[in-house]
Amino acid sequence: MLKVGIAGGIGSGKTVICQIFSTLGIPIYNADSETKQLYFTNQPLKLQLIEAFGDQFYLTPNELNKPFVRDLLNDQKPRELLNSIVHPAVFHHFETWVSLQTAPYVIKEAAILFESGANKTVDLVIGVVANPEIRIERVMKRDSMTRETVQKIMELQLSNEELISKCNDIITNNGDESLIEQVLKIHKELLHQSTHFQG
Repeated sequence: MLKVGIAGGIGSGKTVICQIFSTLGIPIYNADSETKQLYFTNQPLKLQLIEAFGDQFYLTPNELNKPFVRDLLNDQKPRELLNSIVHPAVFHHFETWVSLQTAPYVIKEAAILFESGANKTVDLVIGVVANPEIRIERVMKRDSMTRETVQKIMELQLSNEELISKCNDIITNNGDESLIEQVLKIHKELLHQSTHFQG
């Protein structure tokens, strides 16, 4: 089955794009929300995390110690260790999920698709880009974040230029081009590719 990644920085509009694909009958795997579930439902993963970071990683069996985890993510070495434990579990979960799907192709939505190495789990990638200023305004409004906080998150993610250079297709979401038309064009191409795809 053809596996398609959707990548884009914070505020680019990946979720809206995925909703359009979903209305076309395409199954969407949201890596971020699935990861949050796996922290609690995947017992081997839980044990690995407790072994690596101690009991303080979880407040209760169903609740992360968010300030503690946030501190880990802000420090390079612990962040790399955390990612090396979590990402393989998510990749495996994605493969299992794909095996249960019957659509012509599936989509994996991930905020850090390239940064996490998740691009290796898909066959091609669609990038969603928007002007940085538009993205900042969207996130400030949506998540009640300060401009500085949004900019810090954006600095850790790929720039639009880097994303464009790595992706097979690009959807522009500045509000001046029809998203539905852009998605339909790519959907048509993907349906065509999926009939010839062996993988």
